[in-house]
Amino acid sequence: MRILLACGAGLSTSVLMKKLQKWCDANGEKLTISAMATTSIGETWKDYDCILVGPQVSYRLPDLKREVGIPVEGIPSLDYAVGNAENIMKLAHKITGI
Repeated sequence: MRILLACGAGLSTSVLMKKLQKWCDANGEKLTISAMATTSIGETWKDYDCILVGPQVSYRLPDLKREVGIPVEGIPSLDYAVGNAENIMKLAHKITGI
């Protein structure tokens, strides 16, 4: 699975990125993951299976869904706040079908 995490500046998603990688390593799931600001996505999305957006920039979801050619979804606030890697990975699998 290749996931691009997006938030306001790419900082809070960097913390979440580490939790997701740790969970995937512990559960035998291959993961390629990056974190960046929603304003920096540009053509980068082409290297990923999906984009997961932090709740603080969920207002960008409609624009991102129009601008990119991969599934885009907002991470639920509680899962984001506590870093619930299992639920976030379930979301990624659900929207990609992978």
